[in-house]
Amino acid sequence: MKIECMENDNIAISMEQQFGEVIDIILQHKSRASRAVNNELLFTAWHVGRYVSAKLKSEEWGSKVVTQLSEYIRSRRPDIKGYSRRSIYNMVMFYDEYSSETFCTIVEKYLNSEFVQPRTAQIESAQPTQEVAVIVQFPVAQFIQPKTGQMPKILELTTLTNHIEILCRCKSNEERMFYILYANKEHLVKRELQRCISNQTYTALLGNKNNMSKGLLNAYPNAPIMFKDTLFVDFLNLPKKHSESKLKNGLIEHMKQFILELGKDFIFMDQEYRLNIGSSTFKADLLFFHRGLQALVAVELKKTKFHPRDLGQLEFYLEALDRDVKRSNENPSIGIILCPEVDRVVVEYAMSRSMSPTMIAEYKRILIPQERMQQQLNEFCNLFLNKE
Repeated sequence: MKIECMENDNIAISMEQQFGEVIDIILQHKSRASRAVNNELLFTAWHVGRYVSAKLKSEEWGSKVVTQLSEYIRSRRPDIKGYSRRSIYNMVMFYDEYSSETFCTIVEKYLNSEFVQPRTAQIESAQPTQEVAVIVQFPVAQFIQPKTGQMPKILELTTLTNHIEILCRCKSNEERMFYILYANKEHLVKRELQRCISNQTYTALLGNKNNMSKGLLNAYPNAPIMFKDTLFVDFLNLPKKHSESKLKNGLIEHMKQFILELGKDFIFMDQEYRLNIGSSTFKADLLFFHRGLQALVAVELKKTKFHPRDLGQLEFYLEALDRDVKRSNENPSIGIILCPEVDRVVVEYAMSRSMSPTMIAEYKRILIPQERMQQQLNEFCNLFLNKE
C-alpha cells in the first residue's frame, strides 16, 4: 500500500514538473512577443519622427502642418491611435535626441558599439527538443556601421512611454542612458519610472559611498551600484516629529512603494524579527532577502541622527542572522541603518574599520560631484554588461 502511494506521489510530482515546463514555454514566448511588439512601436515612432523632423528642419512643414497631419490620421484612419499633435512631436524628439552623435558617443563610451548598432534581423524556428535560430542574411556592410538615422539598439531596452518620460525630464545624455538601463534592470513601468526620476535615483545610486563599510565592499564589490544612500519616504506623509514605530508601521503598510525605493530584488520577510540569543530575545526592525545577492538584509530604523553605537547593535544582529538563520547556500547577511540625518565625517570614521557588511542610508537629497557620478555610472554600465 505504501509503495503504491509513493508511486502515485512520484507520478503527481512528475506531472507537476511537466506542467511547469509548459508554463515556462508559454511565458518565454509571451515575453518574446512582448519584446517584438515593443520593438515595432519603437521603430514606428523612430521612422515617423525621422520623416516629420526632416520636413520641419527643411521648413517644408510648419507647426500647423503637424496639427493637420494629426487631424488627417484621425479622420481618415480612426483605427490608428496615438498620433495626436503632441505625440507626433514626442516622436520627433525621440528621433532627434537619440539619433544625435553626442548620445551615441556616450553610449559607446560607457557600454560598447553593440548598443549603438541596429540588431541583425532574425527568424526563429522552435523545435520540440531544441531551438534553432535562422539568420536572414543582408549585405554585411549594412551592419558594420549604422547608417545615419538608424535606431540605436539600446533603445530596445525599454518602452516608448518610458523613453518619452526620460527625454522630457532628464537633461544629460548620461542620465538618460542610466534611466534606460535602470528601467530595463528593474522592469519599471511609467509610474514607477516617474517616481525614480523625481526621487533622483541617478544621484542616489551613483553617489559617494563613504557610507559603506569595508566589509560590505569586500563581500559585495557591486554594492555601490546596487544600494542607494538616499531613500524617499514621502508616501508616508510623516510629520517632522515622529516615532520609530510610526515610521516602521508606515513602511510596512506601504511596503510596495518602499521596495520600489530599495530595489525590486528585495523581498520582505518580516517585521520585528525575533533573534533568540542565550537567554535574551532581540528584534530586528525589518528583515528582507535580496534575490540578486542571495543574502538576508536587516534594516534598522532610527528617528534621530546616526550615532556610532547604532552600528554595534546592527553588527550584533548580523552575527546572529549568520549563525542561526542564514542557510548554507546564502551569502553573509547585510545590514542597513536608515536614519533622517548623518554627519558624513562620523559615518566615514564608523565605516572605515567595520568589517561587517553594513551601510548607512538617509532619507534626504544629497548633491554629489559630477566626476564621481561619471565614475559610478561607468561601474553601473559594467554591471549591466556583465549581468548575464
